[in-house]
Amino acid sequence: MDDLDEHLLARLRENARAPVAELARALGLSRTTVQSRLAKLERNGTIAGYAVRLAPAYEQGRVQAFVMLTVEPKQAAAVNAALKRMSGVRRLQSVSGPFDMIATVEASGVAEMDAAIDEIGAVKGVERTNTSLVLSTKFDR
Repeated sequence: MDDLDEHLLARLRENARAPVAELARALGLSRTTVQSRLAKLERNGTIAGYAVRLAPAYEQGRVQAFVMLTVEPKQAAAVNAALKRMSGVRRLQSVSGPFDMIATVEASGVAEMDAAIDEIGAVKGVERTNTSLVLSTKFDR
C-alpha cells in the first residue's frame, strides 16, 4: 500500500460510485492503472465492499445515537451476538476507557430509539448504558 493507494481510497470514500475515468483524472493516472489498483485492493481485501451514503434530507428524519456500554466480565461475545441481531444497531465497537463497547444506533424516531436503548439495556451481560443522541453531523467521510 503506497501513497497512491491511499489517495485512491480517499477519493472512493468521497464517492464510491465514481467512474474509473473520473478517478484517473483526479489522480493524474491512466484509467488502466486505476483499474488495476482497484482490482488489487479488492483482491487483497483492502476494499471489502462499497456502501450507500444516504442523502442529508433522508438523514434529517432519522435519529442516531451512540450508546456506550459497560459489559459484565466474560460476556462480551454474548452481548456482541445479541446486538448484532438488532436491526437498529449499525455498528458495535470495543473501546478503551470507562466503557467496554460503543454501539451506533439508528431509528426512525424518538420512540423507536427509546425502545432500542431499552432493548440494549435488557441484554444479558450489559451492566450499564450511557447514551448520547447525535444532534447534527458536521461531516462524514
